[in-house]
Amino acid sequence: MKSSGTQSRPYVMGKRASSAAETGRRILQSTLDLFMEGPLANVTLAAVAERAGVTVQTVIRRFGDRTGLINATAQYSTANVASQRDAAPAGDVAAVVDNLVEHYETTGRLALKLLAEEETSPVMAAITAGGREYHRQWCDRVFAPFLEAPFVEDGPGRARRLAQLVALCDVYTWKLLRLDAGLSRDEVAVSLLEMLGPFTRRP
Repeated sequence: MKSSGTQSRPYVMGKRASSAAETGRRILQSTLDLFMEGPLANVTLAAVAERAGVTVQTVIRRFGDRTGLINATAQYSTANVASQRDAAPAGDVAAVVDNLVEHYETTGRLALKLLAEEETSPVMAAITAGGREYHRQWCDRVFAPFLEAPFVEDGPGRARRLAQLVALCDVYTWKLLRLDAGLSRDEVAVSLLEMLGPFTRRP
């Protein structure tokens, strides 16, 4: 017969693992929150630890130095972005636009802030470069049916059309419509559908 201590050990270990995962998530989210509130220089280990309700040593044990923490936070944010945007179905323009607008509603301001700091931070520059590549690949996937004949005729035409779609779906386009022009979320979606129309209607 197994002792109660043996039986409870997996439960205790599971609780510890769950608690550790939650602590890690809280540290990463605190790092993101601090970055949104000010310049990257203000995101220190001490500030993150205070925001997350842990010690600096806990942050160091989990993520190493400040660079390790920022890189881990970038991976955390990127994974969240990919999880949401990867749900967009290829070829369904309305669903693609809805997915994109929802993404920018939740993370557009963060993306703009990252872009604003890329010139002064190699870390930010690496993050934004990865974001641009993901966005291009995403557009290539979701608009794949419209990047072939009869919508485009040749290789150079496909590359040009993809570049146009990438630009139309860029976060700066969302910024111009949503933040600068003050359109509502639904108006932004309609605007994007109208702009994408010439590229996604069968010739």
